Amino acid sequence: MTAWHTTTGTTTIDPYRFPGATDDYLLPAPRPGQRVPLPLEPADRRRLDLHAALTTAGIAPLPGDLAAIDALCALDDTTHAALQRWITRTP
Repeated sequence: MTAWHTTTGTTTIDPYRFPGATDDYLLPAPRPGQRVPLPLEPADRRRLDLHAALTTAGIAPLPGDLAAIDALCALDDTTHAALQRWITRTP
């Protein structure tokens, strides 16, 4: 395997999983100013927030939980904020 030098040390890259990474041609980081402005629907924003809160809490949703997540994301922002507080246990 080829070693890839980073600012935090050396990381080994598997050339079979990342075929172009060993060719010394890595894509540059995206520039925030060049992003296409696509506004998210409130339910989609809530879904991302809910998945982030669950991931942070170490809770992996099961495949059957996606319908429940969709139903929870359809609720209003106040209810969704309470739900996130319960998950993250913040006052």
